[in-house]
Amino acid sequence: MLKPSLQLKLGQTLTMTPQLQQAIRLLQLPILDLNAQIQEALEENIMLEMEDLPDLPQTNAETTAEVEAIKADDMWQTRAAERSQDGGWNGEGRPITEFADESGQTLREHLLWQLEMEHFSPREVIIGEALVDSINDDGYLTADMDEILASLDEQPEVQESEVERTLTKVQRLDPVGVGARSISECLIMQLSQLDWKTPGLQLAIDIAGDHLDLVANRDYGELRRGLCTSEDDLHEALALVRGCNPKPGLAVSPAAAEYVIPDVFVRKIDKRWQVEISPTGVPRLSVNQQYAKLLRGSGEHAVLKSQLQEARWLIRSLEIRNETLLKVASSIVARQTEFLEHGDEAMKPMVLRDIADEIGMHESTISRVTTNKYMHTPRGVFEFKYFFSSHLTSANGEDQSSTSVRAKIRKLIGAEDPKKPLSDSKITNLLKEEGISVARRTVAKYREAMNIPSSSERRTRETR
Repeated sequence: MLKPSLQLKLGQTLTMTPQLQQAIRLLQLPILDLNAQIQEALEENIMLEMEDLPDLPQTNAETTAEVEAIKADDMWQTRAAERSQDGGWNGEGRPITEFADESGQTLREHLLWQLEMEHFSPREVIIGEALVDSINDDGYLTADMDEILASLDEQPEVQESEVERTLTKVQRLDPVGVGARSISECLIMQLSQLDWKTPGLQLAIDIAGDHLDLVANRDYGELRRGLCTSEDDLHEALALVRGCNPKPGLAVSPAAAEYVIPDVFVRKIDKRWQVEISPTGVPRLSVNQQYAKLLRGSGEHAVLKSQLQEARWLIRSLEIRNETLLKVASSIVARQTEFLEHGDEAMKPMVLRDIADEIGMHESTISRVTTNKYMHTPRGVFEFKYFFSSHLTSANGEDQSSTSVRAKIRKLIGAEDPKKPLSDSKITNLLKEEGISVARRTVAKYREAMNIPSSSERRTRETR
């Protein structure tokens, strides 16, 4: 027969307090959802109040200008359209911002309407319609001259010179830059709308014509030497180039907007990379001190006391969220300084455990922190998860990240002879020459993940 007895055991357990549960829940929310939760709490809890959004200190004027310069540096690739009634520019050579057309009209409809409204002859309208049908949503002419001629069965037969003349007229339509056959031609068309007395204009046209690769790589020293120009003149010209819109068609047929608010900002200050929590992302909360004083020493108002406790929990949970974000972001930046300095090819391999071990947190917590959280860097805005990638071992024993290998594959394909595109096997061999051992199927997987067609498909496109 079993007898009841007392036993003493020593062990460790993790108790999920309401405060800890709330902190974890808030930690995984993106800023927009978090702000919605905060707004709900403010409406329901009388003990909570929102402080004024913090004013940026005076010393941030320089860093704010730096952020604007960073944004401008990528403007020619990502910027929304800027145009005006006279074609996108005012008389002083500055772009005038207009909101993208939200009427639902497509770029094709917009261009066809202009064919009817402008001075096009009936024959030019037919040719113009064929040209418009070959313009994609970004505003670029995607068909070559032979394809356009083949689509026209007019009598007398349409000549290539007629198509060229009509294309010139189509390229004068709104939005400025539409109908271009390359990004270089698109930017030159927009720059040509400026007053020819605009400082730096000719230099800007030269850059758009032959040196966009150096602009994209930010190789300003080489650009300055190649153009034999001063730093000030180059700055003026680059400002004009960056003021152009590389995808003019989206001003009429805009892509659906996806809003991302960075959680942290990364800047290089005094030769050191520093991480700051976004000062305007999440509002600051505090306890309403007037109501809190009324409750001191009182045994009544149980509901208000409960709200006071909830308010304190929420404020502390937000502090924990910010502290955790800052720890994780700082650890990521410390490990990925080479990426910030040199780009994707310098990305270091890194997994969740690396950060978890460094800052003393569980991997599941790091996973929550890195999901739907964004970091604003001089190279763009990235989700925290972007910086994590698997390890690949090179011949010299040095680990390579899968992100770095992807970048190398993209670079090799970008530099290939279009008439003799590189096969996956050839890319594998080229990577081996760099000391990176990777299977052909892995190269194929990375290539497909980057939406790059196979060598046979790339060759077919080139021969069309």
